[in-house]
Amino acid sequence: MKDREADILSQINDPADLSGLSERQLSRLCDQIRDLIIPTVAANGGHLSSSLGVVELSCALHSVFESPRDKIIWDVGHQCYPHKILTGRRDEFDTIRTFKGLAGFCRRQESPHDIFGAGHASTSISAALGIATARDLKHEDYRVIAVIGDGGLSGGLAFEGLDNAGGSGRDIVVILNDNNMSISPSVGALSRHLTEIITHPLFERVKKDVWDLTEKLPKGTDPVRQLVRRIEESLKGFITPGLFFENLGFRYLGPIDGHKLSELIPVLERIKRMSGPILMHVVTQKGKGLPDAEDNPRKYHGVSPIKKESIKVETNPPQLSYTQVFGHAIMELGAKHPEVIAITAAMCDGTGLTEFAERYPERFFDVGIAEGHGVTFAGGMATEDIRPIFAVYSTFLQRAYDHIVHDIALQKLPVIVAVDRAGLVGEDGATHHGAFDISYLLSIPDLVIAAPRNGRELRDLLVTAHLYSGGPIAIRYPRGSVPDADALINDPLPLPIGRWERLVDGADGVILAVGTMVETALEASELLAARGICLSVINARFIKPIDTEMLSQLALERKYLITLEENSKHNGFGALVAAFLAEGGYAVNNGCQLLQLGLPDCFIGHGSRSQLLGSLGLLPAQVGERVAGFLGQNKDRTLRSGEAGPKVVESDMRTTT
Repeated sequence: MKDREADILSQINDPADLSGLSERQLSRLCDQIRDLIIPTVAANGGHLSSSLGVVELSCALHSVFESPRDKIIWDVGHQCYPHKILTGRRDEFDTIRTFKGLAGFCRRQESPHDIFGAGHASTSISAALGIATARDLKHEDYRVIAVIGDGGLSGGLAFEGLDNAGGSGRDIVVILNDNNMSISPSVGALSRHLTEIITHPLFERVKKDVWDLTEKLPKGTDPVRQLVRRIEESLKGFITPGLFFENLGFRYLGPIDGHKLSELIPVLERIKRMSGPILMHVVTQKGKGLPDAEDNPRKYHGVSPIKKESIKVETNPPQLSYTQVFGHAIMELGAKHPEVIAITAAMCDGTGLTEFAERYPERFFDVGIAEGHGVTFAGGMATEDIRPIFAVYSTFLQRAYDHIVHDIALQKLPVIVAVDRAGLVGEDGATHHGAFDISYLLSIPDLVIAAPRNGRELRDLLVTAHLYSGGPIAIRYPRGSVPDADALINDPLPLPIGRWERLVDGADGVILAVGTMVETALEASELLAARGICLSVINARFIKPIDTEMLSQLALERKYLITLEENSKHNGFGALVAAFLAEGGYAVNNGCQLLQLGLPDCFIGHGSRSQLLGSLGLLPAQVGERVAGFLGQNKDRTLRSGEAGPKVVESDMRTTT
């Protein structure tokens, strides 16, 4: 028995293996799961504090319910590490978030226990209701459980799901994992209410007093007993969210300590025998079991790998990220212009707004996990001569598409949308890649789209956007480091809207590159120049409107044009250039040929950014080979007699907008 308790985790190959374990053994198993998660995340990076916070809940759920027959749907999925370990992926767990390894979120293709894939919040209740409805239509019998955090509950989709599920009367369980955190601390009245009631001594005192009173009443006083219990429920409704959920059609149970298996398992066992919509309110602590993460769950929400070489003293300063440059730039704007305000959707740290929020708290607004509301909220401000900057990840901006169309672009409101994490983001994978923002934004009239090639240009574009009053501007930039070490040195200057920049002049063709791909184009052009192939390189920093004057000139002067973007090729920048060339008759009249390079028409998995780019043929050397093949040039081609090599153009297009 001692050996079994010493290494319980190695014996868990399936949730069924939890059957028969004592509470003591399950508690030991929870410790061992944490002991596996912490060093693995330290090595690979990932979502640490959220996964540590649901270890007991995960063990309890898989002890009571029969996954995958019973369907457990995790909202967002960044807390799914214990679930993965318990469902047959323990031995693969060291590959999580690595190239071709386990995904960092639930993924249907990975396991039958991953019922519904998610990397965005607030989806679990709607998905669970869909599954429960399908179950009933097929006359099947199993339980459906949605696990959602208080942060996810702030999203509008969660409330739509609650309303529909409660009114349906179907057998469905919603577990509210209340840790008072989303990524930044949860905001809004509901989160405050949940926090207040679980710390309020009145609730426990009322429960105890009423219970003691009913136990002391003599036999035969059932009506009195029932009356007192109704009074208890009425009091409970005043100081807990039970009344709110019950008015939506749910039977409310809780709050329950989410780290006490002795409370979790008995309640889940009772729920298993109950019918109708049920909401179980569980209170957990993010980062449970790791003191540093408990004290600072925001810092440990998503962590980068801890590399051994980082222990060494660095002789060179670390590179600035685009997010850090953005944070610096918005501080510059905010200091000079009191009408500048910043908005985020529960991503204050992630979008680089922490310093702005601390310096100008009255001008900073965290709207919670509600991207659509964030856009419309910004639009409302813009009508009153406020200059809102909404900082949001590209993948999350997808959720606000109608709001961009209807609430800011249609009305030509000067909202600045800072689109962080554009392009491939690496280990977070398909749910988080910013692979489609150019495509879905290009179709919107009166919306300017720009992409800086370095940190200095990001600062220039923010100044440009602040001066522009013709409508909204979206500025997309990646997750990684800026290529220019002096990004913060010079004062930013405005750029002319819709004007490109010629960086290199060559006679054999031209690469029109966007954002991150400008550096790739420059490197590829250098490699090709060594082989005698001379290409122009254009910094197409304005994706919309395109520089029609320069593009027309290039199409007349160059036979071969190449577009290069870190966005889906379908309906992206390359497609826009192709449409311009076709409409202008350049292919027919001038024999102009176009090669579109970008992300393929598929969902791209997880791995480091360089691994992913390499797998897609988008590293500089690979781009060079693809361009050489397109040009029909021989690898050993030498310069023609008297031919000049590529010329670097030193001109800077920065000027007053």
